[in-house]
Amino acid sequence: MATIISELSSRRKTLVLVTCSLSLLISSMDITIVNVALPDIRVDLGASVSSLQWVVDVYTLTLATLLMVSGAAADRFGRRRVFRIGLITFAVGSLMCSLAPTIGVLIAARFLQAVGGSMLNPVAMSIITATFTDRVERARAIGVWGAVVGVSTAIGPMIGGLLIHSLGWQSVFWINLPIIAVALLGTVLVVPESKASKARRFDPLGQLLAAIALFTLVFALIEKMPLLLIVSGVAGVAFVVHERRHASPFLNLRFFRSVPFSAATITAVCAFAGFGAFLFTMSIYLQDTRALSPVQTGAMFLPMALAVLVCSPLSGRLVGNFGARPSLAGGGALMTIAAVLLTTVTPTTSLTALAGIFAVFGVGFGLLNAPITNSAVSGMPVDQAGAAAAVATTSRQVGITIGVALCGQLAGAGLWWTVTALAAIIVVLGFAATGAVAERTRRQVAELFDDAKEPADA
Repeated sequence: MATIISELSSRRKTLVLVTCSLSLLISSMDITIVNVALPDIRVDLGASVSSLQWVVDVYTLTLATLLMVSGAAADRFGRRRVFRIGLITFAVGSLMCSLAPTIGVLIAARFLQAVGGSMLNPVAMSIITATFTDRVERARAIGVWGAVVGVSTAIGPMIGGLLIHSLGWQSVFWINLPIIAVALLGTVLVVPESKASKARRFDPLGQLLAAIALFTLVFALIEKMPLLLIVSGVAGVAFVVHERRHASPFLNLRFFRSVPFSAATITAVCAFAGFGAFLFTMSIYLQDTRALSPVQTGAMFLPMALAVLVCSPLSGRLVGNFGARPSLAGGGALMTIAAVLLTTVTPTTSLTALAGIFAVFGVGFGLLNAPITNSAVSGMPVDQAGAAAAVATTSRQVGITIGVALCGQLAGAGLWWTVTALAAIIVVLGFAATGAVAERTRRQVAELFDDAKEPADA
């Protein structure tokens, strides 16, 4: 079966996009919605701070290590089929999370949730790429996709606060179930089956080495075991060597010859590391240090959320009209300013001042989502667009994982100065990745894939 789905009506294409976006909504929202529940989980289940970090990081880390292999499985066995399996697995994991009697069971259930989540985002992007064959249509669809990323990560804290106040922390997992039910119905009624014309072979050793490198890195940061950093480094080097030699690698390293693609990957890690550290630290700060309720905490995140809601789709239009540089450089600069201001926060800082800082952070973060996705997919052949998008999505999860893990190593101003440095890197990349030299490398990479029939320009 060919990669490109036969021509569908505009209405059906829209419904396919909605169905795919629902999967992105729950898998992305689940990253942020849980943060507001952490103080209640700590009290109810007697969890330590490191255990709370694992509640967040086991989800994002599992996503990061399985996204690529799930995408390859979908290309081989059918995207709709794998998508359905992911939705059902995510639903079972969500239900188990809500019923968890101990912190250990909750962490295990979060792992199962993430296994299902790994079958959603990259597979949905492949479905979208195969459905929207016209360049303009695909650009708009990817713009909606990028906006959903921003929206879902933004509304998580607000919805979480309301649910926890009304129904307890378990309810942040219940909300996934009706959304999954609608998405499953969509897969039955409107989503056609498709496979890649040339399915990627599996690379189990590459997958294993990537998992070892990531898990040992995060374990070293959370549990303060620096010797594991050596293991992580060795596994990372072995992964690169293996991938360079493998005929069908788990991660196609040729992508990284494109400066825009490499910059998008690094930008995603830096931006989402800052975002992960921000949500984890400030959720606990507002509820423990400032004694705010979950609802009040969600309200405090409202300026950030509204900024992301407005700026994510706005950024997509900016990228379409002016290229990625204004969004990348502007977003990075605003995140830098917000991070510097966060170094001054104390237990008595005015809540009004905090709301202003949160808004600046949200504007900066919101501007970055669209150019990350656009730079990753732009210029890639149709058969490679899903894999390229999966790398960008994986980079987001790696970023959040590292950001939360850093919260155990750094505290106070030290953490925010680190976030400042990460945001400053984004500014530099915004200029370096959008010039003539960078564009030339993007074209050269596109030409490497001789079997490309249609570019996935966005």
